[in-house]
Amino acid sequence: MAHADHTRDPWQARPSYTPVPWVILSDFGSAFAMGAVGGTIWHGIKGARNSPRGDRFVGALSVVKARAPVTGGNFGVWGGMFSTFDCAVKGWRQKEDMWNAIISGFLTGGCLAARSGPRGALTSAVACGILLSVFEGVGVLVSRVFNEGTRPQLPPMPENVQPQ
Repeated sequence: MAHADHTRDPWQARPSYTPVPWVILSDFGSAFAMGAVGGTIWHGIKGARNSPRGDRFVGALSVVKARAPVTGGNFGVWGGMFSTFDCAVKGWRQKEDMWNAIISGFLTGGCLAARSGPRGALTSAVACGILLSVFEGVGVLVSRVFNEGTRPQLPPMPENVQPQ
C-alpha cells in the first residue's frame, strides 16, 4: 500500500528489511493522508455546490473542516487493518504473491462489517476480496504491457547468411 519495503523475511539477509510494526504504521499514515486529501477535494466540491452563491468558499471550507478528517480516519482504519492482515498472511503463508492481498482484503472487509452480522460480514468480505483481486489483476496487466519492450530479443539475421 505505501512505498515502504513490504518484505517481511527477517530470516533472509536483506539490508532493506523493514520491521512489521513500522510497515503497518507507515501504511496507516499513508492511507490516512490519501483519505484526508481525497476527502478535502471531494467534500470541498460538494460543500461549494451545496452553498448559496455568495458563500461558496466559506461553505466549502466548513464542510472540509468537518468531513475531511473523518474520511481520512476511515481510510486510515481500512489501510491499517489491511496492512496488519497483509503482514499476518505473509508470515503465515511464507510467500509474497497476489493472493496475500486478496486474502487480506477479504479479511479486512469481513472485520470492518462484523457489526452488521455474519451475513453482512461475509458479503462485505467477498466484495472486498473481489475488489482487491481486480486491483491485483489490473496491476499484473499493466506491468505486462509496460514490460513488453524490456524482453530480450534475438538480433535480426543477416541477409547474406543461409539458415542451416
